[in-house]
Amino acid sequence: MSINIVGTRIDNRLVHGQVANVWLTYCHTNLCIVVDDETAGNPILKEIMKTTVESKGIGIRFFTTEKAINTINRAAPNQFLYIVAKEPKTICSLVKNGIPITNCNVGNMHFSEGKKRYKEDHVYVDDNDLKDFEYLKRNGVKLIIQMTPNSLRIEI
Repeated sequence: MSINIVGTRIDNRLVHGQVANVWLTYCHTNLCIVVDDETAGNPILKEIMKTTVESKGIGIRFFTTEKAINTINRAAPNQFLYIVAKEPKTICSLVKNGIPITNCNVGNMHFSEGKKRYKEDHVYVDDNDLKDFEYLKRNGVKLIIQMTPNSLRIEI
């Protein structure tokens, strides 16, 4: 049985209006999987994201990285998954542990100490992020920087 991963995104904001209103609809998903250890344990953040996504008729689950690794491959055939994580290292962990991700959209990666602009004004990376991008590319994951489906596409 294969699982249906219809989209994967790296976005520091996780689920927000752009993801809920544009990407989830564009990718024809019925289940959004947020993979973030901190968010999985934060009921306030989960409720905000849940309200945003469920208003579109889409389900949402919040997993730690470990739970995602142990759960995603058991998705039902009628589940069309959209996976979102804050950082490239989370997507690397999923790929290293057998989650069949072939494409990953890079959205917002905010500036913080030690990070530099990478190809777009909304993507800031450090050496670890670049190593993660390289790992993903070596393992067959196509990386595209793109804010919305109709905006400029920059292949990494």
